[in-house]
Amino acid sequence: MKISEVSEQSGLSIDTLRYYEKIGLLPAVNRTDSGIRNFNELDLRRVNFIKCMRAAGLPIEVLIEYYALVQQGDDTTEARKAILVEQRTQLLARMAEMQETLDLLNHKIEVYENAVLKND
Repeated sequence: MKISEVSEQSGLSIDTLRYYEKIGLLPAVNRTDSGIRNFNELDLRRVNFIKCMRAAGLPIEVLIEYYALVQQGDDTTEARKAILVEQRTQLLARMAEMQETLDLLNHKIEVYENAVLKND
C-alpha cells in the first residue's frame, strides 16, 4: 500500500508517517523498484497502534523505547508489559482529571440553564 493510501486510511499525514520512519518508530518500509514506499499488513498494524497510543497521550520517546524492546525479542516481554502498564496508569489518571473537568462544566452549564429559566 502506498504512503498516500496509508495516510488516507490512518488519518496521519504523509509527513508524519515519513517522520515516524525517520526516527525509527516505524521500521524502514519496503520500497518498490522505483523507490515508492510499499506498506505491508504489519506496517499498517504498527501505524494503527502508534496512532492509538499517541491519541492516548503516549510520548514518542516511550513508543520508541517500546519498539526497541520489541526488536530485541521475547526476552523483553516483561519490560514491554511494564511500559504498557505504566502508560495505562497515567492514562487512567488523565481520564479521571478529565472526568472532574467534565463534571464541573456540566454543573456550570446547569447553573446557567437554571438562571435562564428563572429569568423567563
